[in-house]
Amino acid sequence: MSDEITAHPVAWPPAPISTERLVLRETEARDRAALIDLAASPEVGSYVGGARSRDELERAMPEVPGQRFGFFAVELDGATIGMITLDRRDPERKGHIRPDGGEPELGYMFLPHAWGHGYATEACAAALDWFADGHPGEPVVLSSQTANQASMRVAAKLGFTEVERFEDYGAEQWLGVWSPGTPSR
Repeated sequence: MSDEITAHPVAWPPAPISTERLVLRETEARDRAALIDLAASPEVGSYVGGARSRDELERAMPEVPGQRFGFFAVELDGATIGMITLDRRDPERKGHIRPDGGEPELGYMFLPHAWGHGYATEACAAALDWFADGHPGEPVVLSSQTANQASMRVAAKLGFTEVERFEDYGAEQWLGVWSPGTPSR
């Protein structure tokens, strides 16, 4: 199977992507503390398998975390408030739009103080636009627990449409698909 995300027609890292309020950029050493806070947050972890131990994260996280294609730090007024990922969905996971899996998948997490301001929608829309420029016609999937109402609202605002629901991680999951040219609200 070809991997259009890692065998990509676009350069990585891209120039920083600016939106009305945010900057999406390649990660730097200064993002490490915020990304540890993100992964250790019980609020953030509530829908993604739980928070991780701060001690474990301090030991395991590299000095410059997330140095790979499709991993963006999200910055507001010079402070890191979250992250966006565009990865291949593991074929072993439930929920796919292709028989062999491996679809591009949008993921995002934001620090709790950044919730409720529209930052996730704004940042994800910019990441999807960037992706669509380099991968014309390539659909992107997004998975969320149905209980995560905020994430479900973000998916709807971005123009993701439901493909299926399934049980995983002890909860009902929602899988949606977005295609380039889908208007986000």
